[in-house]
Amino acid sequence: MVSTIAPSRVESLASSGIQSIPKEYVRPKEELTSIGDVFEEEKKEDGPQVPTIDIKDIASDDPEVRDRAIQELKKAAMEWGVMHLVNHGIPDELINRVKVAGEAFFQLPIEEKEKYANDQASGNVQGYGSKLANNVSGQLEWEDYFFHLIFPEDKWDLSIWPRYPSDYIPAVSEYSKHLRALATKILSALSLALGLEEGRLEKEVGGLEELLLQLKINYYPKCPEPELALGVEAHTDISALTFILHNMVPGLQLFYEGKWVTAKCVPNSIVMHIGDTIQILSNGKYKSILHRGLVNKEKVRVSWAVFCEPPKEKIILKPLPELVTETDPARYPPRSFAQHIQYKLFRKTQDVQAPVIYGDNHDYLLN
Repeated sequence: MVSTIAPSRVESLASSGIQSIPKEYVRPKEELTSIGDVFEEEKKEDGPQVPTIDIKDIASDDPEVRDRAIQELKKAAMEWGVMHLVNHGIPDELINRVKVAGEAFFQLPIEEKEKYANDQASGNVQGYGSKLANNVSGQLEWEDYFFHLIFPEDKWDLSIWPRYPSDYIPAVSEYSKHLRALATKILSALSLALGLEEGRLEKEVGGLEELLLQLKINYYPKCPEPELALGVEAHTDISALTFILHNMVPGLQLFYEGKWVTAKCVPNSIVMHIGDTIQILSNGKYKSILHRGLVNKEKVRVSWAVFCEPPKEKIILKPLPELVTETDPARYPPRSFAQHIQYKLFRKTQDVQAPVIYGDNHDYLLN
């Protein structure tokens, strides 16, 4: 029996002592058969596993070593579109500071966090909230979050950034600079792997001046009925790249070869997704994979997702002409990033004129 009253924050709901979740959080019947125990799912050794990519050799002075590393990255980007990055060059101490700061904010009383509440009705999505965007099902997701822009520095709104803990601003700002450098390294390698000039993909997503980094700290409270809920429903990322840290509690699932695969927790790694933007520019050669987040009743899960996004209106996203041929025509119609966002959020009411082709017989960019 499910309850029918949902407080505004999932954390409040989770801490209220309820034994069943409100109906607004219960997933549609067709989804429920695929939601299992995430801890048992993570233990599975059989079947496909999310690749782990060692990227220390991407910048090697040895051409053979560098090419081999780039080809491994290319393979993961084409087959999966998601991977664990190890030897990524970001200091473990800094990553730990970012995690400690984010967790400390979410440990504040809710009334303190509410001082940073966003107002999505007015279009202000930066700040503390419980739902980032409209979703396909109309159901609610079992998470609270904190969302704000972290790069470039001249676009910061420090009134949004938490004042507690005191290390939040220093740690996150330093982390953003490291991530921006890592994005350049990845985009350069992905460009070379397609036979493009090294800086081509980065230029196409805004370059150093205009590529935006948006941080979303996801807080998934314990759930009394995790078999009925999702932390984040199935979707693809609209970004160029997404970099994710987490607190080593499993939850990420990828839809690979027709089945949901649970990502293992790999120590000292950063999870990286290829987003829709790169899938479009590569004409589908790189994959933006469908993924979702499970919850559990034993442990709080926290993740730090940084979305690397092009400017909304300035750049038109379309397959690069070098990657379009008679045998492999353009798979996606030209759109600005803003138009792509609208297309994904409100596609049910839109008249889509141009046919689009997606990989593996799934409309990945539509989820």
